[in-house]
Amino acid sequence: MSNMTFAEYLISKKIDGSAFQKAEPERFDEWQKVFEQVHPESFTAQKKFLINPTRRKYTLAETQDSKK
Repeated sequence: MSNMTFAEYLISKKIDGSAFQKAEPERFDEWQKVFEQVHPESFTAQKKFLINPTRRKYTLAETQDSKK
């Protein structure tokens, strides 16, 4: 089993976890519960068609400070 946390998983998928959690707390909690029960690869397979739209809505700004 992987030791990756849900927060780390969201970062790896370039999803802003805090924005996601604020905007859609129920979906965030649902995803987190599922993630904690399965391997990250299984989670990705289960949510395959939901991850990209979620990433587009809550894109992680990796270099936000460097743009200023």
